[in-house]
Amino acid sequence: MNLTRSVAAVSVSAIFVSGCTRLFFYPDRRIHDRPERFGLAYDTPRLKSADGTLITGIFFHSPIHPAKATVVHFHGNGGNITSQWGFSAWLAREGFNVFILDYRGYGASKGRPSESGAVEDAVASLRYVRGRPDVNPEKIIVFGQSLGAAIAVAAAALSPNGVRAVVLESPFASYRSIAREKLSEFWLTCPIRWPLSFLVSDRYRPSRMIRLLPHVPVLIVHGSSDKIVPYAEGARLYEAARSPKELWTVPGGRHVQAFTVHGAKFRPRLIRFLDRALAVPPGAPRGS
Repeated sequence: MNLTRSVAAVSVSAIFVSGCTRLFFYPDRRIHDRPERFGLAYDTPRLKSADGTLITGIFFHSPIHPAKATVVHFHGNGGNITSQWGFSAWLAREGFNVFILDYRGYGASKGRPSESGAVEDAVASLRYVRGRPDVNPEKIIVFGQSLGAAIAVAAAALSPNGVRAVVLESPFASYRSIAREKLSEFWLTCPIRWPLSFLVSDRYRPSRMIRLLPHVPVLIVHGSSDKIVPYAEGARLYEAARSPKELWTVPGGRHVQAFTVHGAKFRPRLIRFLDRALAVPPGAPRGS
């Protein structure tokens, strides 16, 4: 590596060190969509995270009473809930309550994004949902997508009460491994992606946290043509998970497309999976 390249690599490294959070979090505060168009009853609760940060979300009410269960959706790294609720609001029409959280720094939530802060917010949201009078606290479904899948795994492991199933779409196995994947796409950082990746915290590494989940069904869904989070990441996370577990491959699917572009096939399949998970009483033996 010549001097010019060395200087450039050091400069990029400095930017990376100062902006690790930016590698994973891309929040905005725009209103991308209005919940009224879904034709569902909803409310927009505000709650406090463990450190007092005020966070917000949207709760879509099932038109069926009582609801089958409550799905807590942890969205991906871009936008905010107004650009993300389309991935899960459809579940309300299938008889589920749906709560979608905006992590700190997203949408109307206060604070600044961080990995540990997002996990704190996710744990707070699970505790909040369990405390609602219109929620059965023994019937919670955790659903995470992309970065939200990593946050979902950590939250469910740290606050498992009432969790009956965990669904992860387009997940990665490690913050560091996905950082290396992204660094490899840039010619300046590709040669030094390994040392740079160790600047990223892996405190809540999904492949470790998934082993701490309660003994409930875990579903991993991943598109075979995902260019954002490679399919191999989801496969590695599946290998790390304990049984009972399932891995669904979306042939030709790209990033988080299973329940949108490929929804005709995968939405009914997900409902059947959730119905089976809920049919087993809490604490009852499950197949391996």
